[in-house]
Amino acid sequence: MEIYFEVKTILGKIVRTTKSHWELITKLKHPEIEGKEAEAKKCLSDPVEVRRSSEDRDVYLYYSPFEKYYLCVVARHLNGDGFIITAYITDKIKEGENVWKR
Repeated sequence: MEIYFEVKTILGKIVRTTKSHWELITKLKHPEIEGKEAEAKKCLSDPVEVRRSSEDRDVYLYYSPFEKYYLCVVARHLNGDGFIITAYITDKIKEGENVWKR
């Protein structure tokens, strides 16, 4: 499995994605973030807020400002490492346990 990019998050976790998974996100699910790899990396390393999913304790939502909205990168953390589940543009920060805030 070839790593497309990996980032050390504000929480100290290494989060990665493969080229094929990133293309699945950007081509099929959320075309609005195609070409936004740099923004996704910055969202993980320098977010304004991180929340833990209320449905899955291993899933974290990283938020950073994007135009007049937010970019949200969703990652699963496992044993100090993690991987990107999805990423999208949203108008508000979702509910969930606040883990980190600037």
